[in-house]
Amino acid sequence: MTSTDSGGTPKPPAKDPWELPDVSGLTVGVLGGTGDQGRGLAYRLGRAGQKVIIGSRAAERAEAAAAELGLASVEGADNAECARRSDIVIVAVPWDGHAKTLESLKDELAGKLVVDCVNPLGFDKKGAYALTPEEGSAAEQAAALLPGSRVTAAFHHLSAVLLQDPEVERIDTDVMVLGEVRDDTDIVQALAARIPGMRGVFAGRLRNAHQVESLVANLISVNRRYKAHAGLRVTDV
Repeated sequence: MTSTDSGGTPKPPAKDPWELPDVSGLTVGVLGGTGDQGRGLAYRLGRAGQKVIIGSRAAERAEAAAAELGLASVEGADNAECARRSDIVIVAVPWDGHAKTLESLKDELAGKLVVDCVNPLGFDKKGAYALTPEEGSAAEQAAALLPGSRVTAAFHHLSAVLLQDPEVERIDTDVMVLGEVRDDTDIVQALAARIPGMRGVFAGRLRNAHQVESLVANLISVNRRYKAHAGLRVTDV
């Protein structure tokens, strides 16, 4: 039986959550692309055929990092040019430079889909532990600093070692994707799925980003105990 709204008009069928857009033609910028996580994401996406621009404060560093990857689809530029030329911008900078970097790129990131994958963590003799930013999470800080951008959060739980290893063909893990607008989170889920073995899974709005970011501290503990490169899988989805 077809459901109807209060006015008697038939409702359209519910959208299939796995019906995702084609993102193969989009250019992805990676701010912090010379660091381990950013470089690994640039490598995996470029290897999948995505056009990628590695961003760094110094264009020379970004260009050198891109050249080392040896992929025709990956190039380097300074952060501002990377942001201007990209359709999607992944933020993979260190936490202590997160706010300053985004504040300096507010104009270049206006209108862009921004994917924050920064994990606010501290370290002491007991290991890694989660920090709580004033805004609640790194993603919420990004949203506050970039009111003209469409901010999402994803790619927090990936091993930089696996991402950068050319011998690893598949990375079997799920990517938790958070955001306020379904069209935006669908794009990010589709981008994650470009990497063999990965799956993007919607995990709530940005107000739920803190616990996703914080879980990285637990994964670091897992990795140290078991000498592993742990990721996550969501069951029954």
